[in-house]
Amino acid sequence: MIISFSICSTMLHDLLHGIDPGGFLIIQDSCSCSGRRLLWSFIKAALNRTEAVHVLSFEVSEDELKNGLKGSPIERLHFHNAYDDPLGWTRRAAFTVDHFCVERVTQLVEQSSQVKPAVLIIDSLSWILRHVSPSAVCRTLQQLNNGGPVGNIIGLLHSDMHPRGMVGSLCHLATSLINVVTGPRGDHAKITKRLKSGKVLQDEEVFSIKDDLTVVGQSKFSLAEPQEQRADPTANLTFNLRLSDSQREAKENLALPFVFSKEKKAALLHTGSGRIVYEPDANDDYDQEDPDDDLDV
Repeated sequence: MIISFSICSTMLHDLLHGIDPGGFLIIQDSCSCSGRRLLWSFIKAALNRTEAVHVLSFEVSEDELKNGLKGSPIERLHFHNAYDDPLGWTRRAAFTVDHFCVERVTQLVEQSSQVKPAVLIIDSLSWILRHVSPSAVCRTLQQLNNGGPVGNIIGLLHSDMHPRGMVGSLCHLATSLINVVTGPRGDHAKITKRLKSGKVLQDEEVFSIKDDLTVVGQSKFSLAEPQEQRADPTANLTFNLRLSDSQREAKENLALPFVFSKEKKAALLHTGSGRIVYEPDANDDYDQEDPDDDLDV
């Protein structure tokens, strides 16, 4: 039996609903488990919070994105088309990989009139990393994340398209990371969140996404299933490894030889005067005139 729970107490819910504003979030997926619908859920949540959302889209057309966001208030959605000509071959592209710099992105965001900082969506970071040096990408993301017209940055990253070191360097910049993988009970979100204090929080949740992009979560600890009965290795022994109550009481009351009682400690620590008395027996060859006679000197 699967016991569902309200997602309001989970880390995924906090990230999705902007309880912790600011920062840089990476949704990391692979060819076996796509994170794009989860990315769209973040877009819808930001639009429902009346925030302006700017999408740098390299992999999805504007029509496909808006069809996926049906029912959302898309009047605050600003689509920057990098899908038709991502490399700028026609020289008429609205946005290309070469335009991914602080000056150009800031200019695009500032063109829309908004009161509070906007949410920047990058779909996907993999397109940019394939054509721009990783150091330049990290530098741009870090500068955009230092304030200004961009409040939150959410990027989709296809981890299996890049070397592990490159993925690690980029994820090190993120304040939050959601690694989407496929598990035996559905999609899993492995979440890492870095607090300003330096503390790192981690969680793992099983989740599903409805047609309206609502995220429904199930804690991995809520999956109540009958466990297999493990064999008792002590069941068929010819001797007993367990103690009865009376045996345990006798063991606890037993005085061990190397443990001194209070009386013995007091006797040993008692201060007083004393002397050593030597009484030789008949077999002792003791010369009063030469006590060292037995030594060969």
